[in-house]
Amino acid sequence: MTRVLHVITGLEHGGAERQLALLLRHLPVTCEVVSLTGAGTLGEAIRGTGVAVHELGMRGNRDLSAVPRLARLIRRGRYDVVHTHLYRACVYGRVAARLAGTPRVVATEHSLGDGHIEGRATTRGVRALYRATERLGSVTVAVSPTVASRLRGWGVPPGRIVVIPNGIDAAAFAFDPARRAETRRRFGIGPDEWVAGGLGRLVPTKRFDLLIEAVARLERARLLLVGDGPARDRLERLAASLGAAGRIVFAGATDDVPGALAAMDVLASPSTQETFGLGVLEALAAGLPVRYTTCPALADLPSWEAPHARRVPTGLTAWTAELGRLAAAAGHGPAGRLPVPAVVGRYCVADQADRLARLYEDGPGAAAVRTPPMREHLSGTPT
Repeated sequence: MTRVLHVITGLEHGGAERQLALLLRHLPVTCEVVSLTGAGTLGEAIRGTGVAVHELGMRGNRDLSAVPRLARLIRRGRYDVVHTHLYRACVYGRVAARLAGTPRVVATEHSLGDGHIEGRATTRGVRALYRATERLGSVTVAVSPTVASRLRGWGVPPGRIVVIPNGIDAAAFAFDPARRAETRRRFGIGPDEWVAGGLGRLVPTKRFDLLIEAVARLERARLLLVGDGPARDRLERLAASLGAAGRIVFAGATDDVPGALAAMDVLASPSTQETFGLGVLEALAAGLPVRYTTCPALADLPSWEAPHARRVPTGLTAWTAELGRLAAAAGHGPAGRLPVPAVVGRYCVADQADRLARLYEDGPGAAAVRTPPMREHLSGTPT
């Protein structure tokens, strides 16, 4: 059986990290993982499933000793494929894999935004290093056509790019009223309070500051922010300055995203820079209405596939009005859930894992760009 080593920068909770953990449960190949930094809480969870997790102990972005150490690990493992995830792991992992003589080197580009990659500015040096090491790989997987377009703009040849979207396990997000009640108790949220939610890394491009300001203008609304990141202190100070600190819950990073979504009444995603929009799909799988500004996963799809996901223009006035309208319409009492929309079936994780496995075996042609299939039946669909 094909043996694959996944190389990732770290294994704390984040979109790319959670996506890797999910894929590991569905890939029909033998997998191991190496984290350039530490295993983190997610790494321990992956170990618990029986997947080997190695820690390289990289000391920083310029720890060049990581390259020969990683190459030795790859050489000892005699892997058929090295699959890298996130910028630092892609740069170091491609070099090490080629030094080790790995026959196929795949990279997934999760976080290439417009003018930034994983929070760092896409300077001339960053782009040059990326392009130089990209040539050492076999193929780059883009998680959306938006990312593929940005890669082409960086000079990556179209023939070296394959679009394989992120995957989702819809059943894992099925709404559970008991889970909603328990999560709300844990965060000090009353059973009848109306809660808007934000999900993602706390960085400026997510525009969670806009959500805080919008909720601060509403009388009977709370905001649950799920995630952590460098902008947390600034966001907490903003909430305090608006007199809304008591109505904003900073939940931090969590391995219970389904529970967090169960506690919400709407997912709000005001980010203007997204590479896929995984949180939006997870919220739809949980039966939540969604409001978003940018979501490549929904772009160019007919509205009937996601009737409860609506775009809100960027800006405080628009977001305040929309959240206020939803809060007023909700009233009080137990929250119901909407049917899981058809679009969720397009991104079934088993389908995406199958396409990756074919890419490992047969190269880019086996996983050529195509519209993801739409599953007609979703296990765990709420009623």
